Amino acid sequence: MHRKKDVGIPHKEAAINCCDEVHPLAKSIGAVNTIIIRRPIDGKLIGYNTDCEACITAIEDAMRGRKYVNGKDLETSPLAEKIFVLVGAVGARRALAYGAKSRGARVVIFNQRAKALAHAVSGEALPYEDLDRFSPQNNMILANASSVGMEPKSNETPIAKGALKAYEVVFDAVYTPRNTRLLQEAAESGAIVVSGVEMFIRQALGQFRLFTDGLAPEAFMRKLILEQF
Repeated sequence: MHRKKDVGIPHKEAAINCCDEVHPLAKSIGAVNTIIIRRPIDGKLIGYNTDCEACITAIEDAMRGRKYVNGKDLETSPLAEKIFVLVGAVGARRALAYGAKSRGARVVIFNQRAKALAHAVSGEALPYEDLDRFSPQNNMILANASSVGMEPKSNETPIAKGALKAYEVVFDAVYTPRNTRLLQEAAESGAIVVSGVEMFIRQALGQFRLFTDGLAPEAFMRKLILEQF
């Protein structure tokens, strides 16, 4: 039987060094959130990342206006050729950047300390102070991977409400509270909003598949997780 471990913030990047093997996706992202202890075969630690597909499919499905279903979607991603604006330096930042790049989006990270990551995804890193003035085109995608807006500072937001009119979709990795100030103001500005709770649910579904080699009881897991938020 495989044994398994969840890896949370701030250990996801460091956890790679603890693994004997790392799945190619997790290796390219540079972060692991799931470790499988491969027993009784050889006892090796195998690292995976379920955050990437969780957050990216949540955004894609919201744009397509449909619910998540198990299995692969072979349609062209609605993120293709979009400007994907990423805020933050921790958490799901790497997963979001690599996921957006894999779907053909142009990634712009508002954190100058993220130059190496921006280069890795053929994007660019700009000063956070310029975020409110950044509007080269309409219908962009905004993803908050910072802790801004998280309880107990739920009255904060990473971007001015007036700047949200340039965004088609706004995703917030913060899930406490579930409906952050950023998401409230984005909805009021006419954007499609995606809660971090949806990412939380989907990454758990991905972990269940790794842990059991089977499909997760999605309806039950959704109900169980949503009752906690």
